[in-house]
Amino acid sequence: MTDTPRTRTLLGGLILAAVTVATWAAWLSWDTGYTTDPETGATSGPYSWWQVAGCVLTLGVVAAVAGWRLHPWLVAPVMTVAFTSAWAGHAAATDSSGLWVVGAALVLIGTATGATLVSGLAHLARRRRAG
Repeated sequence: MTDTPRTRTLLGGLILAAVTVATWAAWLSWDTGYTTDPETGATSGPYSWWQVAGCVLTLGVVAAVAGWRLHPWLVAPVMTVAFTSAWAGHAAATDSSGLWVVGAALVLIGTATGATLVSGLAHLARRRRAG
């Protein structure tokens, strides 16, 4: 395989997609239970706050590293599609109410916003460092 910018970009995008899906799997794929508070009757879940925080922080690191090495206009859509697809596929299979669509839209907006912002800042920092 010839080492060209296009090949590096394609390989970088594939690796980024795989790491993004792996981040979802590591933090969010395994917890599907809901918890009901016996005193208030309030239901929460399926994720604990620390799972979401860990996932967001991991995605932030992934976006920063990817933005340093790749262009943000590649990083943001790859991360957004990969993470939202993984999340929505699992949610659609486990939710009979249909509200997973609303969640997927919110995940898409949040992932797109975060990946664009973080990868863009990392890319800008690299350009400024280079001179």
